[in-house]
Amino acid sequence: MSMQEKLEQLNALRAKVQAGGGEKRIEKQHAAGKKTARERIDYLFDSGTFREIDVFAGDPDKNPGEGVITGYGMVEGRKVFIYAQDFTVTGGSLGKIHAQKICKVLDLAMRTGAPVIGLNDSGGARIQEGVDALNGYGEIFFRNTVASGVIPQLSVIMGPCAGGAVYSPALMDFIFMVKETSQMFITGPQVITAVTGEKVSMEQLGGAMTHNQTSGVSHFAADNEEHCLDLVKKLLGFLPSSNLEKSPVCEPKEPAVGREELINIVPAQPILPYDVKKVIAAVIDSGEFLEVLPYYAKNAVIGFARIDGQPVGIIANQPDHLAGCLDINASDKISRFIRFCDAFNIPLVTFMDVPGFLPGTAQEFGGIIRHGAKMLYAYSEATVPKITIILRKAYGGAYLAMCSSSLRADMVYAWPTAEIAVMGPEGAVNIINRNEIANAENQAQERARLVQEYRDKFANPYIASSRGFVDDVIDPRDTRNKIIDALKILDTKEEERPYKKHGNLPV
Repeated sequence: MSMQEKLEQLNALRAKVQAGGGEKRIEKQHAAGKKTARERIDYLFDSGTFREIDVFAGDPDKNPGEGVITGYGMVEGRKVFIYAQDFTVTGGSLGKIHAQKICKVLDLAMRTGAPVIGLNDSGGARIQEGVDALNGYGEIFFRNTVASGVIPQLSVIMGPCAGGAVYSPALMDFIFMVKETSQMFITGPQVITAVTGEKVSMEQLGGAMTHNQTSGVSHFAADNEEHCLDLVKKLLGFLPSSNLEKSPVCEPKEPAVGREELINIVPAQPILPYDVKKVIAAVIDSGEFLEVLPYYAKNAVIGFARIDGQPVGIIANQPDHLAGCLDINASDKISRFIRFCDAFNIPLVTFMDVPGFLPGTAQEFGGIIRHGAKMLYAYSEATVPKITIILRKAYGGAYLAMCSSSLRADMVYAWPTAEIAVMGPEGAVNIINRNEIANAENQAQERARLVQEYRDKFANPYIASSRGFVDDVIDPRDTRNKIIDALKILDTKEEERPYKKHGNLPV
């Protein structure tokens, strides 16, 4: 066979692989409101930069590409590895070689220090391959775990993801889902109906909003596939390529909200709510806030932003929801975000306005002690620069859990509205002054007087400041400049901890 004939054979085989499952299956994919794996890759990567690997793995005639496309390229000028399951080829099902292709990409990403993106669109394990398929999942899970904290791992659900397949995304750092066209579940609706009698649709059971709002499994919900991949690009822009690097710094932008607005955002009456996102918008670079888990545990706000061009992780209590109390879900949400930022050298900026942990039997029975301890652990463990701004309430254990100086916040600033105490004035007076109130002629009037007296004496930032627990009480309008100064001085921060194999996080 001549070289020309060999080249013709090569081009014919390549064409078969690139055709995926063929026109009919591609049309079916489009009819379901989904792009093909190659179309997704083309949209995500900078034009002309994607390089496919393991092109001819499997049988090009019966199973082109083994139902998964793997390779690397540039996303907005930065190297990224990817695997994209191809639902047009055997439903994107995972078999031995399919898994080997994914494992190779994960290994290459680790060796070269680059993020990895998984586009999931699969019917699950290839049943006819039996234990080989199960082992394939296990090999992927192991690599996800080893890569955790070394390179960013982003999982994008763009179709079904069921059974054992859901655990690789769960082991990765962030999960993206598309409304109406992606689902995740351990057991499908039919199995649930057969076992428990419950009737539920696929979207109700494992759709994007279920996992973004109810379970907290997914971090981002997109309106369509283009929006989803745009979110992936936006997130990558905040992240370093590996744990050995720092995030890329951009040109600074002025905040979207003027500094003078900071004077009016927090109400004078301490019981009134407000939207902490307005405070964030007045401090960060304009338009840079990428909120993570915006629909889940709304009493806490987390996300990525830039301040003077420097990427930071933002954590805040949200007084607009449950008064900003910490509960089980908020504790989990914040803790994992802290640990991600710490793993990838992203400074933490915390805005505190917390009246306490949410009371109630449901919280106690659900293990709020254990879940709240995760926050204490995560903040204490973190060695990245930690800057805390106390806006208003800072009560009890929740004050400590929101990165107080005790948990080694590097800089703690307080607004003049800050109230740092063991508990709120009403609760404190009911305990400390219960006898005086009981013996008073007008108990309501006496309680009100004592509450005001306690508020005047203790509900301020100056006692904590006098003890060295607050570095400065600042004009709210100076918040951004104070954070910028702190980020600059802490840029060379180094902090050593005792050697250990690993700690025992209160999971």
